[in-house]
Amino acid sequence: SCIAIRESAKVGDQAQRRVMKGVDDLDFFIGDEAIDKPTYATKWPIRHGIVEDWDLMERFMEQVIFKYLRAEPEDHYFLMTEPPLNTPENREYLAEIMFESFNIPGLYIAVQAVLALAASWTSRQVGERTLTGIVIDSGDGVTHVIPVAEGYVIGSCIKHIPIAGRDITYFIQQLLREREVGIPPEQSLETAKAIKEKYCYICPDIVKEFAKYDGDSRKWIKQYTGINAINKSKFVIDVGYERFLGPEIFFHPEFANPDFMESISDVVDEVIQNCPIDVRRPLYKNVVLSGGSTMFRDFGRRLQRDLKRVVDARLRLSEELSGGRIKPKPVEVQVITHHMQRYAVWFGGSMLASTYFSFYCISKCVVKLQSTELPICYLCVGICFIFL
Repeated sequence: SCIAIRESAKVGDQAQRRVMKGVDDLDFFIGDEAIDKPTYATKWPIRHGIVEDWDLMERFMEQVIFKYLRAEPEDHYFLMTEPPLNTPENREYLAEIMFESFNIPGLYIAVQAVLALAASWTSRQVGERTLTGIVIDSGDGVTHVIPVAEGYVIGSCIKHIPIAGRDITYFIQQLLREREVGIPPEQSLETAKAIKEKYCYICPDIVKEFAKYDGDSRKWIKQYTGINAINKSKFVIDVGYERFLGPEIFFHPEFANPDFMESISDVVDEVIQNCPIDVRRPLYKNVVLSGGSTMFRDFGRRLQRDLKRVVDARLRLSEELSGGRIKPKPVEVQVITHHMQRYAVWFGGSMLASTYFSFYCISKCVVKLQSTELPICYLCVGICFIFL
């Protein structure tokens, strides 16, 4: 969600900037195009899932709608999403931009976790289609554990985990620097990200994994080949322990963040235990993964195993404390993975947008009837800018 814009601080450019003002407003790039523009200032209007710069966000949406979708916003209802714990003020800003700047006829704001649950219905593991479950949404900047009961988010039980894809990239970058493998400094972050996406996986036991690499390194060590951006020469590096140590910080976050010691399986268990007792079993039965940082091989299997161990240990302790008089019923733990996992929120949104969701949208006429200011109460309905 980055945007590249022109910035000039030179005094002599003021007159030219006044003449070119209209052109400068259109001279910007978004997404991958923005990253490839070194002469432009690259900015991120969204940080940790929350919009921080609404002026840039408006320009971002303008290019998405007109350049990439080639759509007339006046002719379409819009479905957009909001992150967990989004503020009413942010909803109001979003609706103001969509109604006033783009003149859309109607708007619906959906909760990302609910859409991710709907997307999980494509999995063969899902027997009954339900909107009760716990969503682990992990992207590049932030990870949330979100409980949902019958389509409603239990907001008081949402947990934030300060570990996500960007942290894994930085951790791999640090490991490579310590080995001094000869990566061009200006490409170290890019190389770490490429290694993360191409070679990393979740291991079942970190000690045994070290032993595997030490026993037969040629079998497990991979080679990454890159191109030096300056002199166009090739460089080759060996990728060893980084393959499993990178994503391992989900289960041992102290490797990368000494201020956070709780593994993702413990956080999920804590969130479910904080929920009302009547929804705990359905939540354990439907743990849904969402986002690119949950795509590591065997992530779901490792999480299910660790979560099952925590739950079974609690049941055994309960039985021991009762002196054997109480035998708790086993708790079914299931982690759902599916082929649309990386884009689960977008896919869930596309499923909703394929229905007659326009009946539930806030219309511009309703907003105008209320007042010139957008009422927050209308915006508290259940918008992935579906096109992002």
